[in-house]
Amino acid sequence: MLIHGKQRRGSGFTIIELVVTLALFGVLLSLGLPAFTTFIQNTQIKNAAENALNGLNLAKAEAVRRNAPVRFQFVSTMTATCAVSTASGSWVVSLDNPAGLCDVAASDSTAPRTIQKYSLGDGAPKVTIAATGGGLVTFNGLGRVSGAGTTQIDFTHTTAVCEHVNVAGTARCLRVLISTGGSAKLCDPKVTATTDPRHCS
Repeated sequence: MLIHGKQRRGSGFTIIELVVTLALFGVLLSLGLPAFTTFIQNTQIKNAAENALNGLNLAKAEAVRRNAPVRFQFVSTMTATCAVSTASGSWVVSLDNPAGLCDVAASDSTAPRTIQKYSLGDGAPKVTIAATGGGLVTFNGLGRVSGAGTTQIDFTHTTAVCEHVNVAGTARCLRVLISTGGSAKLCDPKVTATTDPRHCS
């Protein structure tokens, strides 16, 4: 149809406009993907570290409330074949040893009298830990650590290098420190300033 001597152009995209738009989208995606991957890795590390810290604080609070020893223990799996671990981020807070009983539901009467448990696959599937001093912390009725046990837990990611280990690293790895007094602290090994509350000291 002609309007004032000109043909009216149909609405929509030409093939050239579509190709240019897709090319720009591809460039933007390739630029943003590494940053998004790093964000996901750091989020998983933070989730795992905060969950372990919450578990430790729960075990301490329950020990004081019950005036009885309560265990925080890293376990290899959440099945009936579980064992104490220093490399798996899954954990159980219980009154008794949960080895071989990690599949048992929380209960005050059924062994291992589980209070709470956490599977690393529930939000941080590619996070690994390294627990110094073993995979068990037992809190007594005063909220203090009873006997030898885990003193430090490092959280890293299987697909990234920690920033504090290598300057080219992209993962912001975290650490939980546990004192004999029973306090647990989340810190960042990359922070070197001793006045910074995130410093590991």
